[in-house]
Amino acid sequence: MFRPPPVFSSLAVLLLLAAASPLLSAQPKHEKTVWNFDGGISLITDGSIPDGPCFRLTGRVFAPEFFENLKRVDSELGTVYRRGNDVVSVFPEKMQLDFMMYDMPCSDQIQAAGTRVYLTRALMETLRLSFFWKHGMYLRPAKGVTPKHLEARPVPAYGAAQAKDLPEKSEWWFEFEVPSENVPVTDSLVILVRTPDGYIAARVAARM
Repeated sequence: MFRPPPVFSSLAVLLLLAAASPLLSAQPKHEKTVWNFDGGISLITDGSIPDGPCFRLTGRVFAPEFFENLKRVDSELGTVYRRGNDVVSVFPEKMQLDFMMYDMPCSDQIQAAGTRVYLTRALMETLRLSFFWKHGMYLRPAKGVTPKHLEARPVPAYGAAQAKDLPEKSEWWFEFEVPSENVPVTDSLVILVRTPDGYIAARVAARM
């Protein structure tokens, strides 16, 4: 039986190692994206009321200390929420939801000056707010959401001459306390704004 000289066997092994070295040295790279939630969860959406005004809703959900240094890390291995070295899986006992609504021109309508409809007090009193926790595609009512403060802040007109010809405009500010004990951080708080006939004027989710 023929056996190659030792020197050739050694060269063959070296050549095999050289060919394999890129595979051996290549380390898997785990791509990841980091989201920072300092200050809470922001939310924003545009809404509209049939035959009425268009508006913007913007605000945030927050809680003392809970969102400080809280991060979401998305990687090939999945999503994890961390505060330093600690893994965070549920929201605190309660959180605060603050948001404001203000009217704005409808983008798909051309309205002559003085014909715009605004978010008046009478109109705002007809709207209904609903709150839900969303897990995947499933919605469940967010129980115990309590209003803490409502304020209408007048928006001054650009000039005194125009002010007398325009209806009073306001920004509407809301504060709610949201019970959230043992709610998974993977759930989203959903806000629905409805008209009396059930039309959904706006929908927005505070999503981590």
